[in-house]
Amino acid sequence: MLFLGRLGELSLAGGPLAIGFANITALAIVLHIPVNYLLVHVLNLGINDVALSGVWTNVNLVGSLIAYIAISGVYKKTWGGFSKECFKGWKNLMNLAIPSCISVCLEWWWYEIMILLCGLLLNPQATVASMGILIQTTALIYISPSSLSFGVSTRVGNELGANRPGRARLATIVGLSYSFILGFSALLFAVTVRNIWASMFTQESEIIALTSMVLPIIGLCELGNCPQTTGCGVLRGTARPKLGANINLGCFYLVGMPVAVCLSFYAGFDFRGLWLGLLAAQGSCVLTMLIVLFTTNWDLQAQRAKELTGTFTIDGDDDFQDIDEASESLSPSPNTQECNKLSLV
Repeated sequence: MLFLGRLGELSLAGGPLAIGFANITALAIVLHIPVNYLLVHVLNLGINDVALSGVWTNVNLVGSLIAYIAISGVYKKTWGGFSKECFKGWKNLMNLAIPSCISVCLEWWWYEIMILLCGLLLNPQATVASMGILIQTTALIYISPSSLSFGVSTRVGNELGANRPGRARLATIVGLSYSFILGFSALLFAVTVRNIWASMFTQESEIIALTSMVLPIIGLCELGNCPQTTGCGVLRGTARPKLGANINLGCFYLVGMPVAVCLSFYAGFDFRGLWLGLLAAQGSCVLTMLIVLFTTNWDLQAQRAKELTGTFTIDGDDDFQDIDEASESLSPSPNTQECNKLSLV
């Protein structure tokens, strides 16, 4: 979807595809419940088969997607079959895909390192157990900003591909605004359930106390994580995932990790210090991300989109000019040019 915009009369919004994918995912989740019950309780295969049920669900999801694509024929408009063309353009694709993957991995690897550091704390058994609950909680909260990030990435890429930099800027501002709302919602959720959340996983008083103590810090982290995740989506939409990976690398490992180690092992904060280190990482990350986004030259990004896709502009779509001018008023940048359509060379 990156930079495709509108190619003649071909609609590339992807709405029907997204709905189909959502339905298939919902089906896989519904099937996951009886599969889990069958393996764990009926067959008495134990805790190992909780993981096996997850594998089974993933297989169901992939199989359903393949069946949907084959039966619906959605691929026919964009793919004419195997040819030598299938082996072209992989370098450019990997230049975008690998940094995007690394950007996400750098953040999640940080959590894995935190688990290892828990083993060096005063009460390693309780802290490791609490860390497991808290990571599951952050993963649950992460679903919302991650989904918003995907949507913003697609929208920004489409607008730049259609040579509408003003609308791309507007999509960024709207996406970031929603991300702050999600962040405050996550904070409210974490503070509200802090005294009861861990009891759904265990009855150990030490684990419950540790989890209750850290949940408000997680809520504060989400105030930074939600905009930061959305910002990474914007950078993907502008074909700058490498910049997002560099921001995550610097903020999580050059800021967050030293703060976490110092607070946990030298300042006496113990388990809480690890999460305060995460808070420092998220705070520096969102600040850096916002600076990058609000200093972005959107006209230049639209020009890059044309260069990366090998396209040129033709006159048309005058009805988008007013929206571009309105969005330009939100930024000190010069007014954008009249909106145009893209056509393939």
